[in-house]
Order: sequence, then C-alpha cells, then structure tokens
Amino acid sequence: MLTLFKKEINNFFNSLIGYIVIAVFLLVVSLFLWVFPTDYNILQAGYANLDGLFVLGPFVFLFLIPAITMRFFADEIKSGTIEMLLTKPLTDLDIILSKFFAGVVLVLVSLIPTLVFVVTVYRFGLPAGNLDMGGTWGSYLGLLFLGSAFVAIGLFASSLTENQIVSFIVAVFFCGFIFLGFEMIYTLDLFGSADLFIRNLGIYAHYTSMSRGVIDTRDLLYFLSLTGLFIILTKIRLESRKW
Repeated sequence: MLTLFKKEINNFFNSLIGYIVIAVFLLVVSLFLWVFPTDYNILQAGYANLDGLFVLGPFVFLFLIPAITMRFFADEIKSGTIEMLLTKPLTDLDIILSKFFAGVVLVLVSLIPTLVFVVTVYRFGLPAGNLDMGGTWGSYLGLLFLGSAFVAIGLFASSLTENQIVSFIVAVFFCGFIFLGFEMIYTLDLFGSADLFIRNLGIYAHYTSMSRGVIDTRDLLYFLSLTGLFIILTKIRLESRKW
C-alpha cells in the first residue's frame, strides 16, 4: 500500500498535474483576496479576517479536486492496468486508500502556502494580532475535511467509467449537490420539521459550523462517515468487476 501511495504522489509531482492544481488554487484565491475589488478583498474589507479564503476555497476545490481524481481509476480502466493492479498482493481497500491519501496530501500541500495569508493578516492588522485564530484554525480543519470528502467522491466517480471527462463531470455533480444541494432544498421550506434534518445531510451546514472555531464531534463524525461511505462505494464498484 505504501509503495502504491508513493507511486501516486510521484505521479503528481513528476508531471505538471500536482503543480498546476496547487498553482491554480493559490492564483484564484490570491486574486480574489488581494487584487479583484470584490467583497472578499481583504485590503478593501476594512477589518482583518480570512473569511474570503474559506468561502472561495470549497468552490475552487469543487472543480480542482475532480480534476485530480478523474484519472485515478478511469485511466487504469482504460489502459487495462486495473486488472493487473487487482491481481497484486493488495486488497481493494489498500488500492483505494493509497489513491485517497495521495489526493488528500495534494489538498494539504495546496493549503499550506495559504498560511502566508494568516501571518500577513495577523501581523499587519490594526491592532496586530486582531484575528480570530480559533475560527481560522477551525475553518482550515473544515476545508481539509471537505477536501478529503471531495477526494473520496472523486474516487468513486472515477471508478464508474473509463472516460476521464465523464468522471470529472460526475464528480463535480456529486460534490456540488452534497455541498450545496441539501442546503438549497432546506431553504425551500418544503418538509416542515424534517427540513433541518435534510440540511444536516449536506456538507455546507457542517463546514460552516466548523468555521466558527468550535469543533463539534457531530461535524467530525459527519465528514468521516461521508468519506467512509464513498470509499466503501468505490470498493463495491471495484469488486463488481470480479463478478
């Protein structure tokens, strides 16, 4: 499993894929936070916070993470190497987890450079240090969990098809619906007392909860359960090729 994990990491950084993903994420976020005259621009906001980063981050990940994961299994299926991979002395879960953790590492590496924003806002705010660090670290943790869930969803989408473009579209749809779909259904106020339950099925409610800086075990369990669900679905999909 460790060998396959290293192989996936090397595939990212021995090609342009990993660097492009990190560069695009940092470029888009930086432009909106520091250059474009939007509501997320820190210099024009008049107060020191990084809310823009944590609002924009999920939407950038919504497209970048499926772009990372679309080749994970689709490429293996198309080239026929999936059959060889499945005959190696590795369980299906070993294969899935090695690819999953490689994707999570890339998400983590893309987030690390944004700590420069934290230091900048913390040191140059008036007064210096006028930054809600609890909310900031909670938001980072939420963004990492959200990214991990998107990686698991992307893995499942990639296992469904040999076409990388189809995999990308399916992953974007699933990630988008789970992130915002339940929230939109909740706002329609159609199900009465069940509306809150429906809202809590989506990522958005739990992500915003963690962004307040209070780490609730219910939010952690939600993200772990969602990630685990799609890893299990991917395992079932791989096993179905042996039937």
